[in-house]
Amino acid sequence: MPGGHTTVIQRVLERRGQRPASGDEGTTATVAVMVRVLPPPKALLAFEDAPLRALMEGRVRPDMLDCESAADEAQALRCFEAEFRPVVLTDSAEVVRKIRARSALRAPYILYVAELDDSAEREAGLTAGADDCVGRRVSEREFEARVGAAKRIAELETVLRITLAENRKLSAIDDLTRVASRRFFGKHFPREVERAARYARSLSLILCDIDNFKKINDTLGHAAGDDILRQFGPRLQRQLRKGIDWVARIGGEEFAIVTPETDYESALAVARKLRAAVGETAFRATSKKLQVTASFGVCGMDRVPVGESRLAERVLKIADAALYRSKKDGRNRVTAAILKGRGD
Repeated sequence: MPGGHTTVIQRVLERRGQRPASGDEGTTATVAVMVRVLPPPKALLAFEDAPLRALMEGRVRPDMLDCESAADEAQALRCFEAEFRPVVLTDSAEVVRKIRARSALRAPYILYVAELDDSAEREAGLTAGADDCVGRRVSEREFEARVGAAKRIAELETVLRITLAENRKLSAIDDLTRVASRRFFGKHFPREVERAARYARSLSLILCDIDNFKKINDTLGHAAGDDILRQFGPRLQRQLRKGIDWVARIGGEEFAIVTPETDYESALAVARKLRAAVGETAFRATSKKLQVTASFGVCGMDRVPVGESRLAERVLKIADAALYRSKKDGRNRVTAAILKGRGD
């Protein structure tokens, strides 16, 4: 992802002006987002048997792995040394051994494809250093399950590396509300946009601002305001699809709701449901019940355009303008805009 996206998003967020979470649902949700927005892991198909190589190229779908093929051992090793591939599929125990010998810093997940699905073949592959073995004639369902396991392990290893690399500058969970943090939003919303564009999917962004929050702090104290914030983010998240939609706190009382694969009309319905969920049930603030409302701004995309620079920034600005209109028109309402591409 180009660094400029993050910088611009961060500047927009900072106008509204954390300790990492440990083992709770917030952490699980942010990891799920990070895995989903990654492109398919790169894989090396190293098969000397040409018919088997052609078979594997047909069986591994592009949304599972981003594959490059090698016709012999020498080519496979050159490809692997030129660029690390987190997944390797091969029918050669020798290729397994030599890749393992070269994997000093990062170890790929190796799936050994055996000619015969018997114990001796599986033992040969595992002894050479493969992580798993599969027979070449297994069912499509079993083959996809084996490759799917390799894909998940590669993705989680990548997320771990990203998290470790960004640990000093990225706090994934907002400490007070236990939803994603402003920094997490700044990093991963552009990645959601890029993913949706890559697969020609829909995507919508909903911004939400608690109405009259300053008045709550001024009259009841900041402890009451904090009580509301602690309940507010999780209340939003409970109305959304688990493991798909996600919420981030991007300002004092402002939240962003990212809804992948959600078109304009669906996002508008989601925002209306969220508005009702906020206003219909009282919050508890310093042992008192308090009715709270919120205003919403929506930017929906039925199909995310490809190749548009700074698209994430534009979506954020459109949603922000819609939110401003909701507050200007009296608060406790939803305003929505649709984005189709440049000129709309």
